[in-house]
Amino acid sequence: MKNYLLLIALFLNSLCFGQNQHDIKIQTTQSERNQQCQYFSKMFRQKPKEIKFGIKREGTKLYFEINNKKWFTQLFKQTGDGIAVDIVPKTRYECNEDVKPQQVRGLLLKPVYAKQLRRSLKPYQKRYRVYVGQIPKPLAKDELEFNILFLSNRTLCEYYYIYNLQSYPWDLLDMGVYLDSLVYKTKSITTQKDKFVKKYKTLKFTIPFKKNKATYLPEDIKPLYDSLQLTDFNIKKINIRAYASVEGSLKRNTELQNQRASSIAKALQSFQKPHIQTEVKTSENWVEFLNDIEETAYTDFTDLSKKEIKKKLVGKVATDLEPYLKNHRKAVLTLELDKIDKYKDMPITKLVTLFNENIVNNDIQQAINIQNTIIGKLAERYSPEVLTKMEIPRQKKHITLLTKNSMVKYLNNISQTLIVTHELEQLEKIAPKNKRIKYNLAVLKFVIWRNNAKSFNENNFKKEIFNLKKYGINQKLIDRMLVNFHIVKAEKEMRKRDYAKKDVSVKYILNNYKKFPLSNYDYLSLAQFLTHYVNIDSAIELLDKKARSITIDEDLLFYYLNLTIINTAYTETTEYRTIMLNAINMNKDRFCKLFNPSLEGGVTFQLLEDKYLRKAYCESCNTTK
Repeated sequence: MKNYLLLIALFLNSLCFGQNQHDIKIQTTQSERNQQCQYFSKMFRQKPKEIKFGIKREGTKLYFEINNKKWFTQLFKQTGDGIAVDIVPKTRYECNEDVKPQQVRGLLLKPVYAKQLRRSLKPYQKRYRVYVGQIPKPLAKDELEFNILFLSNRTLCEYYYIYNLQSYPWDLLDMGVYLDSLVYKTKSITTQKDKFVKKYKTLKFTIPFKKNKATYLPEDIKPLYDSLQLTDFNIKKINIRAYASVEGSLKRNTELQNQRASSIAKALQSFQKPHIQTEVKTSENWVEFLNDIEETAYTDFTDLSKKEIKKKLVGKVATDLEPYLKNHRKAVLTLELDKIDKYKDMPITKLVTLFNENIVNNDIQQAINIQNTIIGKLAERYSPEVLTKMEIPRQKKHITLLTKNSMVKYLNNISQTLIVTHELEQLEKIAPKNKRIKYNLAVLKFVIWRNNAKSFNENNFKKEIFNLKKYGINQKLIDRMLVNFHIVKAEKEMRKRDYAKKDVSVKYILNNYKKFPLSNYDYLSLAQFLTHYVNIDSAIELLDKKARSITIDEDLLFYYLNLTIINTAYTETTEYRTIMLNAINMNKDRFCKLFNPSLEGGVTFQLLEDKYLRKAYCESCNTTK
């Protein structure tokens, strides 16, 4: 489920004159504003972050809504204190019109002052609301947003508009758990739904193409052939991102991309009978083009529109840039492989019976194979109750089987953490040096510590993490755990308001997170952490290089936009244009919807006050051109 943060944004420009309707005074200097708005400014500075307000539309009626009546009544004390609504139509930002900066951006409704506001405020669906105006008939069918002018003594003190920024819950960096090997949960950034999936292997390849050709050379595909011939796996799914270099017509480039993707999928399907799921995305490779020309004599192309660049990419210019363009014609493949499983079509009841027979016959390897099939079925649709019917003696030779069954309970339901921890501690007595048990216990203890599930000694826990090395745990996994240790510690020190200790943990995280690879969800979690506990610049720096890569996950790229799109210090750079083109290539509709009205799922169409965002929007999203 998507969660949204309504971010109320202050917009006051003391040097800008606008409309002055309904006898509202607009002070032109900061000293005049400070004098007139001293009380209002104090109230807004001291406003608890939990207090939310905004304009709600019902038909043509507009209501001011707030979740805190006390703050509302304290704010509007004097006769001249009030609210006025500025109705801003999206037509202000039509691409064939110039946008002139002004203090009041749309149609200013008649103010509603303190006496009427206080008298008319009524409870409404766990909030409070008061009627503040009517949308005029000529604007009723337009796309609209509603900015709020807060008035003190009939003087404009605060001008607010709403950003509808998508917010995501976040978690620790994914440490995985040991079954036969490390297994991770798949987790969607946008839906937050996690799923335990036993993935055996993923292969990634890049296949280059020659100009105007849809076929590939045998030597280009040979590494892929060799890798597949050496495995016991079937291809489950192919994700193909096919890229064309940017010169030439979009229509021809799209045809080439689809032909290239089709030829690859057809070749790979010839390896096996089971059907391969194929997902194809195609685009022109603007991202790498703009990245590469920054260091060439054609760096000024970064300021041109895509149409203007295409016109110039002919003759000598095309020849000069061909050493770069040839690297942009390629397909990036991600193959998900499934181990060939002779038990996959067997009913789960029969699998359990066969498993128990192999335990009795002391055929541990066959028991492990059958257990893996059962675990795979649990991940898809069956209840973990099946595990109770698997009869495994509590002996050292069965320790892997016992450990896996315990951890599957945790993977399916985190509320089982304390129970599974107790089970592993009992198994640890049988196999005190088993690395899988040691590692899994550490993972479980993070859940216990973070959620205050029972008393906890963090110093002993830290030593336990360091000691994993002597049981054969890879140093990169230990480094990841230590970063998670300091993420939890920073959270706890922040709650205690021990900012010095919090800063020590944050510094450790910043100095050590580059020691190991990060998944897309890890990037999200770390960026969210840095936003909360350091500053937004650190989070943006973490994602900046990745955002200019064509292989970035779509959800993570749009999270980066969510983090930066309201800040002109980023949007005015040429690098940001590359990032926006990356988003447009991946999902143009999703990018364009960022500029929908804030009450209809967009961030806000008032982002188009920014000339750099407006240029990108008009180039790619303007349907009237």
